[in-house]
Amino acid sequence: MAESIKEYINKDLIINNLEAATTDDVFYALSEMLLKASFVKDSFYKGLVKRESKFPTGLTLGKYNVAIPHTDAIHVIKPAIAIATLKHPVTFNNMDGDGQVEVNVVFAMVLNEPHSQIIMLQQLMLLIQNDDTLRSMNEAKDSDELYEIVSKFECDLI
Repeated sequence: MAESIKEYINKDLIINNLEAATTDDVFYALSEMLLKASFVKDSFYKGLVKRESKFPTGLTLGKYNVAIPHTDAIHVIKPAIAIATLKHPVTFNNMDGDGQVEVNVVFAMVLNEPHSQIIMLQQLMLLIQNDDTLRSMNEAKDSDELYEIVSKFECDLI
């Protein structure tokens, strides 16, 4: 089991300025990217949508809001974290059950070991609570810059 989210981040699993109108659009884009890279099974998209309908993942943080969708390990081949910044905010249901939130950044947790979710969430929470990091992510020019921002922040956590 990985001890750091840096071990799960891959340059090929980052989408900068994704054009999406709905959560389904976001999930489809992330699922297709992960499927083509052989990280997930065909069932991943449906698993993501189903889990999100029962357990929403939107988080209200302030200027930049995030979502951390994930699904059951049975849909995953290799663990990873897929990241998408959104060209325009997309409405997600709020994790706390209190309405909706306009999300700017999505971190899809792709985990094949259920117990690794806690470590991943703890580290992602540290990252997303940093306004400067979220701002930099939203201002990134491309996926390479996004990768560098997240990787640099992660290195500071170790």
